[in-house]
Amino acid sequence: MNKISTYFKDSYKELSEKVTWPTWLQLQQSTVIVLVATLIITALIWAMDSVSSQVLKMIYKLLN
Repeated sequence: MNKISTYFKDSYKELSEKVTWPTWLQLQQSTVIVLVATLIITALIWAMDSVSSQVLKMIYKLLN
């Protein structure tokens, strides 16, 4: 039981003293970057899916 309490004490000490937390502005900027990157990746995947779907439809028409 002593090991568990030591673990939690050490974890709390590390989180409160050693970790550098971002400022509110840094957090907002990082969030915007992640959202923009997510939208771009989503658009790319959608485009690749649409193109591959059209290509497969053309191939299926040729084989029928």
